[in-house]
Amino acid sequence: MNEHRQAPTSLLAPKSLADTLPPHAWFCVSALFHYLGPAFAVLLFSQVGVLGMAWLRIATAALVFAPLTRPWRVLAGADWRTRRLLLVFGACLAIMNCSFYLALARLPISTVATIEFVGTIGVALWGARSSRNLAALAIAVVGTLMLVDMSWSNDPRGLFWAFLNGALFVGYIILGHRVAASGAGGGIAGLGAAMTVAFLVVLPLGLGEALPAFSSPSLLLAAVGVGICSSVIPYICDQLAMARLPRASFALMLSLLPVVATLIGALVLGQIPSPRDCLGIALVVAGVAIHRPALPVAQRLEPKPTSP
Repeated sequence: MNEHRQAPTSLLAPKSLADTLPPHAWFCVSALFHYLGPAFAVLLFSQVGVLGMAWLRIATAALVFAPLTRPWRVLAGADWRTRRLLLVFGACLAIMNCSFYLALARLPISTVATIEFVGTIGVALWGARSSRNLAALAIAVVGTLMLVDMSWSNDPRGLFWAFLNGALFVGYIILGHRVAASGAGGGIAGLGAAMTVAFLVVLPLGLGEALPAFSSPSLLLAAVGVGICSSVIPYICDQLAMARLPRASFALMLSLLPVVATLIGALVLGQIPSPRDCLGIALVVAGVAIHRPALPVAQRLEPKPTSP
């Protein structure tokens, strides 16, 4: 049974693009832009600064969402539980983006992306303690150790930010599904409210480093483009996919993202992974692909049919 039921629509009402395209298509668009934007952001670190670029990314997304979703109305009209969910989701987005960029400033994008997904397997093992999930976690841990072995002595700070980003990415998936299930428009209105919260959280951290962009129109335009590619397009596509995909299917498709990050890192940044890195990435991808997320509580409690 699909976890996300669609509201009935009139046969005479035309389907929107969000309903016409399959959720897997939205996920593929998200996968492409999820790392394409950050790859271009790395090229701007020397001019704007890492936290400045993170703030510009979030600020761009918040400004794009504001007139479309009116986040002040969403937050004001929400009940206290939904408002708390959006505040926590926004804080998670803010810290996750900052730690992601701080990791990218020190480590290859393929390494950061691969570490990002180890936590999803750990959560699956916690929710569904099976031999399959235990094997998936073991495979992913071996792959991760192959990736971090050389980086640990060279840049432990970069690994710290990468693992923090990975932990927060788990929160993003869990909270994102809750927002997608509870919000109108596939959760886009809730996403806009959360992005406004993220903007306020990062404001004191990144505004100072972002100031040089405001004196250079070309640099500001590039930063805005990075923000749209990094946050607006992938986060909207994630919400549209999460609203229609079961969590198990969404988690399975996450295994594609380290591969996408490796290809983009090679093409855009010239970061060619070593054979050891490729093997480590392949092991993590295999672990993410074979793990089985826990069923929702309601589905776990459903009585199993008895044979006559």
